Amino acid sequence: MQKSSAALLASILPLKSNLFNSTNANKGLEVHIFSKHLQFLNYQDMASFAAEIGFDGIDTTVRPKGHVLPENVGRDLPLAVKAIQDAGLKHTLMTTSVLDAQDELEQNILRTASQLGIKHYRTGWLTYSQERPIAEQLNNFKKQFSTLEQLNKQLDIKGSYQNHFGKHVGAPIWDAYELLKNSTSDHLGMQYDIRHAVAEAGGSWELGLHLIKDHINTIVIKDFKWGQKNGVWKPINTPLGEGMVDFKRYFSLLKKYDINAPVSLHLEYDLGGAEHGDTKLSIGYKEVFKKMKTDLTYLRKTWQEAS
Repeated sequence: MQKSSAALLASILPLKSNLFNSTNANKGLEVHIFSKHLQFLNYQDMASFAAEIGFDGIDTTVRPKGHVLPENVGRDLPLAVKAIQDAGLKHTLMTTSVLDAQDELEQNILRTASQLGIKHYRTGWLTYSQERPIAEQLNNFKKQFSTLEQLNKQLDIKGSYQNHFGKHVGAPIWDAYELLKNSTSDHLGMQYDIRHAVAEAGGSWELGLHLIKDHINTIVIKDFKWGQKNGVWKPINTPLGEGMVDFKRYFSLLKKYDINAPVSLHLEYDLGGAEHGDTKLSIGYKEVFKKMKTDLTYLRKTWQEAS
């Protein structure tokens, strides 16, 4: 992993006086930066820059090609958590590919995270096969998640399943509700992603939100618009406020439903490779941090204004 030099740190940190001036507005909104977008930095620099920009914490990737590799979780996750805490940030979120409560490596990831005080983790995604009935598969997924929920309960950690655009389970939200509605504890819930919800449901996303609201325990924030690439229509990611998500309406509904779960901010638009988790970027670090700050400022301002 690329390490930033002392000279780089010195050249960027003075920006704190203007670009990175932290706001105290609405401290109730807990915003974590998705560490996928900071994988070009080591743990210490990642934490330092996240703190300078004004984030409350870091949602660390603990998965293949992540900031922490699953096979090294016992060694590296404590180092990441220490760096984050030393920077004065929270480390309550992590993103994983965990799906199988019987898998020893995945058990070790959750056990290590729990011992370090991590409260929430995102699971991997479930995908439907085209060769079997949907209802049959969904019943099997319910059993799989029931077992995972029991492990979470034993370890006192909460799993979050993200709705994701495409052929994933949970993309329409309605099947995510079927997956989670019989949960017997608060140790398994939904990581609600408004970008994917709007891309999937268009004008009916509010119905899905109302259906799943009692199961939301973490939130992802990002934006998009429809466009063409190579003649194919698809969702194209944008900075916050430049896409199709009506954040004022969305935030007003979250407030109405009394939902103020930890937020993971994703920046999936062009960031010189940082949007993909690259360790070497094609643009300067300052530009990446400036865009992160712009999105964070928009997020907090729009949340505060929503009623």
